[in-house]
Amino acid sequence: MSKGTPATLALQNKGIAHSLHPYEHDARSGSYGDEAAALLGVDPHQIFKTLIASVDGALVCAVVPVAGKLSLKALAAAVEGKKAEMADPGKAQRATGYVLGGISPLGHRTKLRVVLDSSALTFSTVFVSAGRRGLQVELSPADLAQLTGAIIADIATI
Repeated sequence: MSKGTPATLALQNKGIAHSLHPYEHDARSGSYGDEAAALLGVDPHQIFKTLIASVDGALVCAVVPVAGKLSLKALAAAVEGKKAEMADPGKAQRATGYVLGGISPLGHRTKLRVVLDSSALTFSTVFVSAGRRGLQVELSPADLAQLTGAIIADIATI
């Protein structure tokens, strides 16, 4: 096995129970999250995508179900900001250390505030990117929130 990604190393270092789910990523896929849900046979409400937004100029990591959309207004409110917009992809990659389609809410290069959609708490486990395309990690939403210091809020529209 390889040395892992910053996300998987963060989980190992903290002793957090998790399981890895690799799949064959197709570069032609239009949606990383939908592809993961289909190939892993997981409900797209239980797989969460990681989106990097800018709230009042500060980068924030939003974690929402693949089956939903991020509400920028709700995200801004969750971090007591005024205006949110999707971050420049280059800035998102530099801040997290991950490539688009492989951005994990765990193990960022730069410490970002994380907001996890409250729907995660309806599942015993959730899936998020493990830090590269074609690899998801399954863990409890409580562990995900604890490790990232996440704010739990209603930030997704389904």
